[in-house]
Amino acid sequence: MSQVSAESLRNVAMISSVGVGKTSLAEAMLYTTGAVPHLGSVAQGTTVSDFEPEELHRRNSVSTSLLRCSWNHTTINLVDPPGALSLLGETIMALRAVDAVVLIVGASSGVRSELIRVWSRVRELGLPCLLFVNELDKDGASLDGIAAMCHRDLGIMPLPMSLPLGTGAQLEGVLDILQQSVITSRKESPVIQPLPIPENAKTAVGEARRRMQEGAAECDDALLEQYLASGELTQEDMMKGLRLGVQAGTIIPLYAGSAIKNIGIVPLLNAIVEFLPSPMDRTARTPLEGLHPSTGEAVTRRAIHEDSFSGIVFKTLIDPFVGRLSYLRILSGLLHADSTVFNSSRNSKEKSGHLYTLLGKKHTVVPSAGAGEIVAIGKLKDTQTGDTLCDEHAPICYPKPMLPRPVLSFAIEPKSNADIEKISLGLHKLIEEDPTLEFSRHPDTKEMVLSGMSQLHIDLALEKLRRKYGAEVVLHMPKIPYRETIRTMAQAQGKYKKQTGGHGQYGDCWLELTPLLRGEGFKFENKVVGGAIPRNFIPAVEKGVVEAMHHGSLAGFPVVDCRVVVYDGSYHAVDSSEMAFKIAASMGFKKALETAHPVLLEPIMTVEVEAPADHIGSVIGDLNARRGRILHVEAKDQTEQITALVPMAELLTYATALNSLTAGQGSYAMEFSRYDEVPRELVVRIIEAHKVETHSAAH
Repeated sequence: MSQVSAESLRNVAMISSVGVGKTSLAEAMLYTTGAVPHLGSVAQGTTVSDFEPEELHRRNSVSTSLLRCSWNHTTINLVDPPGALSLLGETIMALRAVDAVVLIVGASSGVRSELIRVWSRVRELGLPCLLFVNELDKDGASLDGIAAMCHRDLGIMPLPMSLPLGTGAQLEGVLDILQQSVITSRKESPVIQPLPIPENAKTAVGEARRRMQEGAAECDDALLEQYLASGELTQEDMMKGLRLGVQAGTIIPLYAGSAIKNIGIVPLLNAIVEFLPSPMDRTARTPLEGLHPSTGEAVTRRAIHEDSFSGIVFKTLIDPFVGRLSYLRILSGLLHADSTVFNSSRNSKEKSGHLYTLLGKKHTVVPSAGAGEIVAIGKLKDTQTGDTLCDEHAPICYPKPMLPRPVLSFAIEPKSNADIEKISLGLHKLIEEDPTLEFSRHPDTKEMVLSGMSQLHIDLALEKLRRKYGAEVVLHMPKIPYRETIRTMAQAQGKYKKQTGGHGQYGDCWLELTPLLRGEGFKFENKVVGGAIPRNFIPAVEKGVVEAMHHGSLAGFPVVDCRVVVYDGSYHAVDSSEMAFKIAASMGFKKALETAHPVLLEPIMTVEVEAPADHIGSVIGDLNARRGRILHVEAKDQTEQITALVPMAELLTYATALNSLTAGQGSYAMEFSRYDEVPRELVVRIIEAHKVETHSAAH
């Protein structure tokens, strides 16, 4: 296959919320362009885009898929990420691979919160956009209502380019304003049959065309002068103005239709070819910027074959049988199969395997690919999602996008001991596929903890873990890593004396415990004078103290923020040993701890909650009820952001609660802030619960 020129490429992400027909629209586009012989169905699990078992089971996209078709001598790469907010990481990475987006809004469901979140990312990246209003075959669907909603919630004023012919179940086709014709493509056939505009629709089409001409004229001074002088633009000039407006982001064309009925697809495909930028168009306006990995100097690339090779990996797929596939957007230059490339993100060389173009799960081997192309590479060893690949002799490193941090954590236990290794191996592979997952072993609680964006996110990961790696787990709430500390100074003697046949054991030390400021950890000092304890035994004293600090006197939690001073003691010339002083120090520490007024500490998290302004009161009330302390509230567009300090123990189920409080429109992120003292009324309950837990674990 010869390389596709960058001018005749369109890389487009399909963006929507869940359940508004994004995958059905992609399927209709493939069918209309002749890329597939039959129109697949999400309900029947026969679409090209959804092929993972989890997608077929749930009837929803859960992973980014790549689709490829051709229209009017132009190759279109469709990138189809999932619509769920908890899988936002997939969408953010997909946006790095494209030059434009098609925003799909359901006529019956409208603009949902997850779409607002994704739209803000699209705007940040400056990606041109087409809007497709789907489901106009449903009763009560209103194109004007959706346009008003987009204006209110997304801050855009879409320009209608096609109008529905008929309403609800009587939807027959669309009125193509640009071509001034009716297009009635049907589910049974992708053949296009342009027809003349009916008399009763001519007024609506005329008004829409006038608005289109005005919009096109406002995008260029020369066109505006011409329009004001003659009141009309030629078709060619109108197309030029619209292209300028769409690529500058000042015009967002609106297209109407029904994906499952294959209605309204042709004008959308025409718009992708005519109005959206090619990779070359984008870099002609703004060259791609990165940094030299060694010097840190700014470096630029353009989407032409003659420039040095560079690209970004935006998705990784790992299959136990097929191996690893890396989805790569080639940003500049040429890439040949089985060539050596440089991973500038990790400063390592990689041998690329075969190159593939993808149509869902169908792989087509290609010998090479050029600037603007999206391909999959087999068998890269060290490369992960977000990494830059480039020519070693002209290195560049592109910035990685900020991905959302996990907000929900579960402790996981293997169903059988045989699964322990499979779990660790499998989860590390899944995290390579999806960097918004996190997996760790907590050093204090000894639990394996899996963190994700939502319950759905965690469930999907565990389904894949079972299917791909044969490991099954049990979920439960993670333990809170409480700590203990002291309030006052205390002193105690630790003396260990044991006499048996032959050598005995003798160690004797006096310790002083004093509290440190919160977060200072542990300090050890030696103030022994006159050789009361020989210097070579002092490290054993410190070791004994450190080991004793692992289990406090209140509930056995680690002790922190404490200074320990050894200031006196005695020894036996024959019987003293490192072991004896270690045991003596441990005894002395435990004894002093009991009289130093020990208290319980809990982890406090800094939480940033974003919610619609009309829900902010209930969110603040809920945070207060969770023992939270509100730091500040800041207005942001249509939402408000609350920053608060909240105990970790109160946040284990917060994701579910916030969804309920905000009708699914709220989101939050959190990170550890510090440890604070647990209120007295809660201490007894925590200690009792810990004792029960420890007792049941022992049995």
